[in-house]
Amino acid sequence: MNKKLKYVLCNPEQILACVFIIITTGLALLNVFLRYFMRTGLYWSEEVATSCFVWSVFLGAASGYRHGMHIGVDMLVNKLPRVIRNIVKILVDMILTAVNGYIFYLSVIFISMSYQKPTAVLGVSSAYVSAALLVDFGLTTLYSIGYLIKDIRLIAVTGTFQTEKEEL
Repeated sequence: MNKKLKYVLCNPEQILACVFIIITTGLALLNVFLRYFMRTGLYWSEEVATSCFVWSVFLGAASGYRHGMHIGVDMLVNKLPRVIRNIVKILVDMILTAVNGYIFYLSVIFISMSYQKPTAVLGVSSAYVSAALLVDFGLTTLYSIGYLIKDIRLIAVTGTFQTEKEEL
């Protein structure tokens, strides 16, 4: 399979986040050009750009979580004995799964309440913008479950999980 196609298929949230940030930037630049040089503007561009920016942020957050790019402080955990470190790792995975799952549940409630509320300029349902929460925390919950399963399997097979230092 072609490397680029494989990357696109394996990283859909990154690709979509990039598309949304390109739309955001393009609309902002177009509107600046139209306002300063043509003395007119697109009345809807700010709302669409803001919506695209919201989607890019939440998709980017899901992608960052998937690739382990969010900041974590594990200095104290790395100093613990291996057995306690394994327990802490599993507990953290379980807590993150529960928290992300609960926020996913809350986002479902939020979207159901915002479904009838139209956006200010275009008048479309604000649920289209709020759905970014649902997608983000749905993906993050799935990734959390995957990390939990992976860490349990890794500890069961090797007796420990690999830290960043051990991977290098």
